[in-house]
Amino acid sequence: MKGFLKMPKFFVTQDKISDNQIIIDSEDVTHISRVLRLEKGDNVTVCDGQGTDYDAQIDTIEPKKILLNIVSRQKSETEPNIKVILFQALPKASKMEYIIQKTTELGISEIVPVKLSRCVVKIDNKKDEKKKIDRWQKIAESAAKQSGRGIVPTVSEFMTINEVIEKSKEFDLFFAPYECEEQKTLKEILTSKSDVKSVGFVIGPEGGFDLSETEKLHSSGIDTVTLGKRILRTETAGEAVLAMTMYEIGDIN
Repeated sequence: MKGFLKMPKFFVTQDKISDNQIIIDSEDVTHISRVLRLEKGDNVTVCDGQGTDYDAQIDTIEPKKILLNIVSRQKSETEPNIKVILFQALPKASKMEYIIQKTTELGISEIVPVKLSRCVVKIDNKKDEKKKIDRWQKIAESAAKQSGRGIVPTVSEFMTINEVIEKSKEFDLFFAPYECEEQKTLKEILTSKSDVKSVGFVIGPEGGFDLSETEKLHSSGIDTVTLGKRILRTETAGEAVLAMTMYEIGDIN
């Protein structure tokens, strides 16, 4: 699904953008010069990762740096009209990478890894957490580039269930899909308020939420919702909920 992109798109940090010029000095230099074989005078789209796109023309190609002249700038048209954050219980590494890729494509704003009692993977020191986050952030950037996003979703620091509950107070809507919920549906939650601008939801691990965790959610006023008669895997649930949320109150129609 790349046909809608008019030209190749690349991300840079804002410090690489001046009034009239953009510097690319990442691994994208090799991609531009050797893979795409672009030359001086060719046009590309550059995004600052904060929602602004720049139409730019290649001015100079050096071995480790490319200089581009800004032709025009505009707000990215590919970002959804709501902010959605996924709080994802820590799964196996390959599953987390898949979750980040697919939710980025669907318009997620932020992904927060969550440490729950039934998580198969246990990461208990800050150094290992940082290594994971750095890798996942690169995966988010790659997926954002491929899908034409105007921002790179943030992969945030790990949270506990108590920290998630505290964070939930900042959202217009917040809920937790739960396989044992039989009454309240996702559609009910998504249509319960008007003019929703922010949505958060927490997805449990492979083994599901521990009973004490669902009790904490309920006692904090957070609704659990059913996703239907079939139980979804942790790597499927997040993208399914996000797609349904974007359809119901976002920009998928």
